[in-house]
Amino acid sequence: MRFVLRISGFIFLFGGLIATIGCAGGSMAPPQNSTSRVPTIAFSAKPSSITTGTTAVLSWTTNNATSVDIAGMGAFGTNGSVKVTPSSTTTYTATAKGAGGTAASSATVTVTPAQNPPPTISFQAQPTSVSSGATAVLSWTTTNATSVNIPGLGAFPASGSTKVTPNATITYIATAQGAGGSAKASTTVAVKSPGTSISNLQSTGGWQSWGELPPDYGLCAYPCPGVTWSMSQGIKTPSLSGNSTQLNIGGTTAYGDVLWSNSLIGQGSTQQLPDSGHTLLPTLHNFTYDAQFYVTNLDVTQALEFDINMYFDGLGLIWGNQCDIAGGKVWDIWDNVNQKWVSTGAGCNPVNNDWNHVTIQVQRESDNWLLFQSITLNGETSNINQYYEAGSVPNNWWGITVNYQMDGNYQQSSNTTYLDNFTFTYW
Repeated sequence: MRFVLRISGFIFLFGGLIATIGCAGGSMAPPQNSTSRVPTIAFSAKPSSITTGTTAVLSWTTNNATSVDIAGMGAFGTNGSVKVTPSSTTTYTATAKGAGGTAASSATVTVTPAQNPPPTISFQAQPTSVSSGATAVLSWTTTNATSVNIPGLGAFPASGSTKVTPNATITYIATAQGAGGSAKASTTVAVKSPGTSISNLQSTGGWQSWGELPPDYGLCAYPCPGVTWSMSQGIKTPSLSGNSTQLNIGGTTAYGDVLWSNSLIGQGSTQQLPDSGHTLLPTLHNFTYDAQFYVTNLDVTQALEFDINMYFDGLGLIWGNQCDIAGGKVWDIWDNVNQKWVSTGAGCNPVNNDWNHVTIQVQRESDNWLLFQSITLNGETSNINQYYEAGSVPNNWWGITVNYQMDGNYQQSSNTTYLDNFTFTYW
């Protein structure tokens, strides 16, 4: 997260005392008198006319002043601004004070009633942290709203509550709707896990990327003819954490894909988990991929892919999960042995131009088969419970990686998505 520190400039004026000593009799001339200047102030409100519930900014600059007082609001610096949201027409008076006296100036903010005031919403969870399988209560109150919608849970009255039983940490987003527009609020229910979590992966270093082109979709390093891509971290808007990552694809070759990958454990670990002694990976059997993603244009989004990959002792376990948007909005999973996608029949319906929350739970069985357990999208869980045999990889491969992939459509249209609150849990 970026922080901007603004430091106001201060000017200190020091008076000087000049004394002269006469040659005869040692006499001293008296100090010269100084004249303090009267302060001046320029004070304004912008905009000077607002509707109920909106904001104006009071701004001022001064000369020869040491402080400014705005009646009813308090003391401020000699130059500055402050936001105000008056409920009725209000005249503000600012007084500049200095050694030479005072000066006052007034500004009026005219308030007219809004025909349809905008909604507001207060939204919270109780408790905010639960064990897996336990229940929390979401509750909300609104003003100027007629209904509330929570993706994955449905539509509700303007004020109310509902029970939830999340199986992984999840952020719920409630949207209040009314004649004056809409307002959003979010609350998170943390689910206690026995595992170890690596959080905010979207903002960490170590991401690698490749293009993939038909028909064989082999990895192609940048620049890759026919497909273009970029990644920008530290995005503040849109973002839930204030630190999302923007991912873009484009190009000229239809159905070109871009893969982003981060090595978490083992070879090339970005998390200081090299597992050099090969003692950690063999103990791990449970994995959770939890992230929030923002789709800017579903119409040009062919598919989005969320993968967990594990390599050890010549085995390749790829828990590939694909939201096949253009292919019917269903979840596909990866058949490691036959190297193909298999439809689960479970619906995948992300929200366009908004945040979506996906939680994927998988398991490595005692015989090293892959179990695709469940996929939760925006609070709606699809129990997959399908088993697949592991594939094979070179014996010297050792590690766990996570992937995010964007697939191009038949026109290879330019497309942008965002990732936020990306957490990987293992045990």
